[in-house]
Amino acid sequence: MLTRLICLLIGYICGLFQTGYFYGKKKEFDLRSHGSGNTGMTNALRTMGVKAGAIVFIGDVLKCILAVVIVYFLFRNNEQTSIKLLELYAAAGAVLGHDFPFFLGFKGGKGMSCTAGLCLGVYPLITLPAAVIFLVPVIMTKFISLGSIMVSVALPIISAVYIKLGIIDLSGNTATEFVVLMALIGLLNIVRHRANIKRLLTGTENKFREKKEV
Repeated sequence: MLTRLICLLIGYICGLFQTGYFYGKKKEFDLRSHGSGNTGMTNALRTMGVKAGAIVFIGDVLKCILAVVIVYFLFRNNEQTSIKLLELYAAAGAVLGHDFPFFLGFKGGKGMSCTAGLCLGVYPLITLPAAVIFLVPVIMTKFISLGSIMVSVALPIISAVYIKLGIIDLSGNTATEFVVLMALIGLLNIVRHRANIKRLLTGTENKFREKKEV
């Protein structure tokens, strides 16, 4: 349990780097005062433009990967059979740090760029189906939130299937814990999108529109 908490803490510290907030601050643009008010990629994309959205996305992906890499090198020798699970705890911590940064009053992003970093860092083979599940509804409807919600639902299912097929080499309680933790991350992402869900149901959700770059 202590090892898991350490991995969560490492992830949380990495997740505290709020790419959107710091990039906006450099441009004298406070993301918290524009659009949805969160510091994530989608709000940066909508309020500051494609370049800003790309920079925020890359930064938020990399901080999650960094957390996973740190945990891998710290525990790869002593925790060989559960290293993937510990990496997932680190990624979960990064999502928490991104969503709830203490220095911004626990108001950050919605965790999706970090979740992309989770896929790439913990098990890259998850990335392709996750990307397809995200992109298809976004391309068809222009609702970024819809793609985010769908991939959040799909990630634990993909993980369970990969474990069953032996693609992810985990078994027993470790495998179960991996899927449960992935489901909890997905659930958190969905909860963070609860306002979007309400707007989707009432037909008032904002579609993606390209914004002039800031």
